[in-house]
Amino acid sequence: SFAMAAQTQPQAATQGHDKSTMRFCSECNNMLFPREDKETRKLKYACRFCRVEEDADSYCVYRNVISHAADEKTTVLHDVAADPTLPRTSRRCDQCGNNEAVFFQSQNWTVEAGMVISFVCTKCGNKWTE
Repeated sequence: SFAMAAQTQPQAATQGHDKSTMRFCSECNNMLFPREDKETRKLKYACRFCRVEEDADSYCVYRNVISHAADEKTTVLHDVAADPTLPRTSRRCDQCGNNEAVFFQSQNWTVEAGMVISFVCTKCGNKWTE
């Protein structure tokens, strides 16, 4: 039953501090929201409808996991060449012959391939890696 699932929900969150699960009120089955008990300075989960509270068994209230597929490539925007915070070098662009490019370490590196440096021409926006 739904009430039974609501009672077992907090136990699922005790398996690791890196997990955040939705919790439901044992009285009215509405969602519990995290809140601070200011007197005890502890994290609690509270129902906004019937005021039921329970102690939190983990400090994690939200976890955002970003994962990329192995073949997914990071897109380099054309206007990255105008970014004043990126370092510049005198590399010749094969497309337009310009002798200035911005560069940065690519996030798409592997142990086998090693570190990859990405270059973007400041004139035409041509992209290449080394």
